[in-house]
Order: sequence, then structure tokens, then C-alpha cells
Amino acid sequence: MFKTEFHETTTATPEQYVAGLTDFGPGRAELFGNSADDYLEVHSMATTEADVTEGSGGVWERLHYDWSDPDRVVLTTTDSNAWGGGSGHTYTFTRNADGTTEIDYVVVREGKNFKGRFLELVFRTVGRSKLEKAFVNSVKAIEARSSEPATADSPTPTAIAV
Repeated sequence: MFKTEFHETTTATPEQYVAGLTDFGPGRAELFGNSADDYLEVHSMATTEADVTEGSGGVWERLHYDWSDPDRVVLTTTDSNAWGGGSGHTYTFTRNADGTTEIDYVVVREGKNFKGRFLELVFRTVGRSKLEKAFVNSVKAIEARSSEPATADSPTPTAIAV
């Protein structure tokens, strides 16, 4: 099993980050580079949870998203062509007095077959930096999206966190 943690400080609020994280509309890859539109399928969605398949580059996973806690979003892998066991993602948000937000992001990967075990090895060695870069890029993209002024023709997110 591979587990790693990342930390970023952002000008986005937890609500803005969760809104980006739970926007399963077209263009998701602009916020999350490892989520290509052609892999994206929303199986079900409720006010604070969703069942979504996403991926890229030949690797997909079906995730149960739970954002019922305003300070935490948990993505649990329920099916995948590479990941099993306790695989998933957890985002924890801490609000700062200056208006910024601390994001602690934990990724757990447990390969369930040759492909998954190989990718687990890659992440354990040279691939961790790719995960970190993807996380940092998502934070920057959500900051940029959150700082854009709203207009009448602005796209409406597919899901809005409460």
C-alpha cells in the first residue's frame, strides 16, 4: 500500500474548493488533470454525496464522494481497474483567521492487480511528485476560478457544496 500526504495554503474557501471538487461537469480536467472527460460518469448524486467513475491514461476508479462534513471530503474507491483495498482520497480543510484555507490531502493507493501494484511502485519512487504537482495545480485552478467575477453567462457548477 502507498500512502502520501500533501499540504497547501489557498485563498479559496473550503466551500469554493469543495464546489470545484464536486463539479462533475465538462471541463473537469481543467481543475483535476487526472480526471479526463471521456472517463467521467456520474452514477448518482445527492446533496452531500456522489457516486462517480473517473480516471485518465488507462486507469479508472469508481469513487464514493462524501462531503457531509464541511471541513472534510472523503473519496472512497469502490471499484477500479487498478486500485482496491483501502484506496481513496481525503481532503481536510482548516480555516485561517486571515481568510486563507489550509488543505491537507491524503492519497492511499493499494494495487489490486499487476497494473495497480506497478503504479503503486511508481508512486512510491518517482511518481509522488506527479501527484503533488496535480494537487498543486488543482489548488491554483480553483483559486483562479474562485476569483473570477460572476457574470450572467458564467457556467453553473454541476454540484454546489453546502
